[in-house]
Amino acid sequence: MSDIEQSTTSSTTTAVAKPRLTVIGTGYLGATHAVCMALLGFEVLGVDVDSRKIEMLAAGEVPFYEPGLDAKLREALDSGRLRFGTDFAEAGVWGDVHFVCVGTPQSKDSHAADMVYVDAAFEKLARSISRKALIVGKSTVPIGTAARLTTLVRSVSPVGEELELAWNPEFLREGYAVKDTLHPDRLVFGVTSEWAELQLRASFHPIIEEGTPVVIADLATAELVKVAANSFLATKISYINAMAEVCEVVGADVAVLSTALGYDTRIGSRFLKPGLGFGGGCLPKDIRAFIHRAEELGAGPAVAFLREVDEINLRRRARTVDLIRELAGGSLEGVRVAAFGAAFKPNSDDIRDAPALDVARQLRTEGAIVTVYDPKANENARRTYGGLWYADSLAEAAQGADVVALLTEWQEFRDVDPDALGQLVNHRRIVDGRHALDADDYRSKGWEYRALGRPAQPRTVRLQVDERDDALVSV
Repeated sequence: MSDIEQSTTSSTTTAVAKPRLTVIGTGYLGATHAVCMALLGFEVLGVDVDSRKIEMLAAGEVPFYEPGLDAKLREALDSGRLRFGTDFAEAGVWGDVHFVCVGTPQSKDSHAADMVYVDAAFEKLARSISRKALIVGKSTVPIGTAARLTTLVRSVSPVGEELELAWNPEFLREGYAVKDTLHPDRLVFGVTSEWAELQLRASFHPIIEEGTPVVIADLATAELVKVAANSFLATKISYINAMAEVCEVVGADVAVLSTALGYDTRIGSRFLKPGLGFGGGCLPKDIRAFIHRAEELGAGPAVAFLREVDEINLRRRARTVDLIRELAGGSLEGVRVAAFGAAFKPNSDDIRDAPALDVARQLRTEGAIVTVYDPKANENARRTYGGLWYADSLAEAAQGADVVALLTEWQEFRDVDPDALGQLVNHRRIVDGRHALDADDYRSKGWEYRALGRPAQPRTVRLQVDERDDALVSV
């Protein structure tokens, strides 16, 4: 008898050793979760109100770009363990554990999270659940949501208090979602009963068997983990960008500063990279919603610093425009700018709160002629941001440019040869908004190179590389 089987039989209410899983909401989080759970050997039903999205997934087509997910989707469908539909009633009757993966966008009239979609999904599902089951929230929500939803679902479900609710926050990174789902660095279970914990352990049994740490928490703590993690990462990113602002004033180099700080094991180098800042559908809205909710609860002063974190991040966009304007001679009117990147990060087609497109829009407002190229996000950007030109290739975007702006650090942009790129442009001027390029290489090939927090002109300094050797480095 396995550990999970022993655990389930010891519970006062027997948990299902291999539960049937439903995933409510098949957007980025939900589709990835449904596919990966099927690959782990579970029977999975994905449900969404968007019939077009369901049709695409059922046909083996992912409605967004995520490396490797399309192949995993087809593998899961071929296994016979994964299917999709739009019937909440079927899901309620069929499933043992229901994962709700519905989005929480920022409200239109405030920084609060819009809970309309999450509330609707929980209520609609609960009305169809007629036996003891577990609903598990995975969305990023304001503190207190799980307790409120517990009352809601029990009031509408035929089984009342036999329906339990838990919270299992997600920690996916776009571009690495499959890996982060199948091999997470931790699992957090927010539960109110032993039975709920056992059901979650059964649902993640293959992952737990790999040795993945499991944190058992109350509902409020489980809700807080995701937004606290995002707030910390946002703070670290904005910290080094704040140092970039200081470096520009005093003539220091933030790239060297970041390297030196990163060797401190108390600090570490991850997320200590200066540049254009963060965007996407999580960090910006999550920290704003966190501030809003903390203020509602009377804890606003404790997270007031996050307002400056947000402001620092937004200032990076305006400062990038400043650098491009400076390179262009002081005015952007009629200047042709090749904008490399539209997605908020590489390996994604997500343009939500994308710094790259915000910079492109600001450039256009000042009269620049902006041509955008992104390997995956062009179509999404074209539908949302009119008034910009869109190219089908890097070479097309660069043709005749007065300034090149690297705004999303795709590998394609990192790998481009400065000489080859120089043959396409009118002027060899580049703003590296992501500190992704070899400044020495570009400068040696006749480019005017600028980056946030770095001196306009290189200087030769002596930098200690290790305990045995020194090296002359141009910075």
